[in-house]
Order: sequence, then C-alpha cells, then structure tokens
Amino acid sequence: MKLAMLFPGQGSQYVGMGKALCDQFDVAQRTFQEANEALNFDIQKLCFEGSMDELTKTENSQPAILTASVAAFRVYMQEIGVAPHILAGHSLGEYSALVCTNSIEFADAVKVVRQRGLFMQTAVPVGMGAMAAISGLDIETVEKECNKYSASGDNIASVSNYNAKDQIVISGHKPAVEALSETFGKMGATVIPLKVSAPFHCSLMKPAADNLRLELEKYTYKDFTYPVISNVEAVPYTSKDTIVDILTKQVVDAVRWHESMKYLAGLDIDFAIEMGPKNVLKNLMKKNLKELTAYTFDREDDKKMIRNRLAVKENSSNGDDKFMAVITRCMAVAVCTKNSNWNNDEYNSGVIEPYRYIKQMQMSMEKDGIKPTKEQAEEAIDMLKSVFKTKGTPNEERIKRFNQILDETNTIEFFESIITA
Repeated sequence: MKLAMLFPGQGSQYVGMGKALCDQFDVAQRTFQEANEALNFDIQKLCFEGSMDELTKTENSQPAILTASVAAFRVYMQEIGVAPHILAGHSLGEYSALVCTNSIEFADAVKVVRQRGLFMQTAVPVGMGAMAAISGLDIETVEKECNKYSASGDNIASVSNYNAKDQIVISGHKPAVEALSETFGKMGATVIPLKVSAPFHCSLMKPAADNLRLELEKYTYKDFTYPVISNVEAVPYTSKDTIVDILTKQVVDAVRWHESMKYLAGLDIDFAIEMGPKNVLKNLMKKNLKELTAYTFDREDDKKMIRNRLAVKENSSNGDDKFMAVITRCMAVAVCTKNSNWNNDEYNSGVIEPYRYIKQMQMSMEKDGIKPTKEQAEEAIDMLKSVFKTKGTPNEERIKRFNQILDETNTIEFFESIITA
C-alpha cells in the first residue's frame, strides 16, 4: 500500500481547527502545548476561540496551520499508523511535511514559520502588492502575458502558484496584477482577486527570503524518514543539507504543485491523505490526478473511509498478521514520540538508523509477499525501545505505549515479557 500525505498552506485556517482532535487525543493536546511553549503565547486559544481576523494574520496563520497539521499527523500515526510512502506540502505545508519526516524539530519549525510570516508581511508595504487566481487559461498563456507586461514598465507580476493545469495564481505589484486580471478576463478566464496581505512567491519577496535564510541557519536539520517533494523543484529533497537553500528559494519562487502531483503519478500511489485543516488539496487533486483518490483527515466521514482502507485486522487469529500489526504500530509510535535529545550523532544512531532498518524490512516483506516472524516483530519492539531511550521518553509513557500496542494488536501473549526486559 503506497500512501502519500499532503499538508495544506495558508488559506486553510478556520476558527476551531484542531479542537476536535485535542478533545479526543492526548498527542494532539501535547502538540498544541508544545507550540504554545515555543512561541510564548497561546496559539491553541487563538485556533480554538480567536477571531478570524487575528487568526488570518500571516504571522499567526502560519504557525497555527503548521500546529494543526502536525497534530493531525501525530494522531493518525498513533491511531492508524500505516507509514506514508512520500510527503508533500503546499507552500507553508512544506514545513509541516519536513516536521513529520523528522528533518526539523516541531518547536523549531513553529518559531521559523512565525518569523517567516512576519518577514513576508513586512517585505512589501501594505497595498502595494496583490495576487489573483486565474482559471480557464493554459499555463503558457498566463506566463507569456505576465512576462510581456512585466518587461514594459516598473510594475511586475509573475506566476506564483501552478496549482493545476488550468488553475494558476499570479502575484506582484497591484497595478500589474489588476491590469493582467483585466486582460485574462477578456480572454475568457475566471479571475478571482485573493484577499492576501502581501504578494507571496514572487521577486518582491526578496527581502523576506534574505531574512528567512538567516533565521533558518540558526537551526539543525536531520535526515529524512520519508521523502518530501520540494515546491520549487517538484521532486524530492536529495539531502538535509539542501533544506535552507530550498526553503529560502521557496519564498520568491513559484509553488509547482501541479508538477509535484504529476510526480506522484509516477510512483503508483494508491491514495493520498490531506493532513491539516479543510480540504483544499483534496479538491486540487481532482484537477491534477483524477485517478488518485484523496481524503482529508479533517472530516469524520473521510476519516472513516481512511480507516476502512488502512485498518489493521486487530482481531485476526493469524499470528503473522498480528506480527505485522506490531511492526506497523511500533513504527508509528516511533515517529510521533516527542524528542528531547538534540545530539545529532545519538539521534542518528538511536532513532534514524534503527527506524530505517525496520522500515526497509517491512517494505521488503510487503514487496515479496512474505509474512513477518515473531522474531522480526521483536526487532521492531527493540527499535522502539532504542527510540524511547534516545528521545528521552519518560518510563511511564514508554510502558503506556507498549501496553497500548500489545492491546491494540492482541499480542500480549507473545511479547509481554520482552517489553518489560
């Protein structure tokens, strides 16, 4: 089963996002508390009770959406636990993907995107920039008209989002965006001015990009647990060493979402799940890859369908199925467990390497149709022990998680003795 996970960007926020998850799951509540501590203000209250105007401010919406998205991913991994094959995030959502692949610590990412929002807001004076969504014209026509207009004067506009083959967003100086909107309207396009506070993903954001690079360079980055597609290149990152450069470019370069989804098409992905508020990316999938079904974890009816497609047969009498369930759940808990260890060497040897070994083992078994043995399930348990030890997980929580795994997979009779060893 090849699964893609998608993470939304700005514009998907709404008052109340994340509350249902926090009411039901401790891991979601802990995620919001972690964000509060990192930011030194109550972003949970802003998400649950704040005014829409305050939540929509760029410096607030970015950390808020990131937090809601990571909380959703952690709940999914704890409750369902089938690991994704690849991740992708739309603009801001790329940060959510990088957190969920363990390349950026969540607390660091929350602080970075808060600053990112402030940098983007102040890069261009209010009222000088604008953005507009163009539907019904091909990409080449929109690009040609933007280039022609921008070459003729001081005002510029360019494509900022390639969302779908016929859904494009332009960004730039307000007079340029307005003039081009009129031109595209006469060509038969549907043009919708966007209610944004700045012209994102265009060359006017250069001051924001310069400031963001300095901010990004303050933090440490780790190897990827899952591949992440880069917005600006529409292919996966090749190394953690490229993160700062790519995220800096992302502020001024266009979001190549259409191409990113075409990349997914070549991976034989079975279906995709949008992890975060609303269903913007689910709807875009219908325009990009009609053959690929997408669900959103933010809606209960979709969540039920996800569970039906990925549910572990917990009550199966087949020991082999139970052992695979143990492996899957151990991997899920390893990913969503909070880290308190900032030593890169220890993290690599105690978390990344053991996890990769188990992931490769699982992928090989699935590819070859081989059922796991009890010994292989024990290896997954040993991996999780290493992760807990390295991440500094309290002993009480370790016992709770192991008991939860054995209870959910109905395998206490097989492994009760080794989890206490």
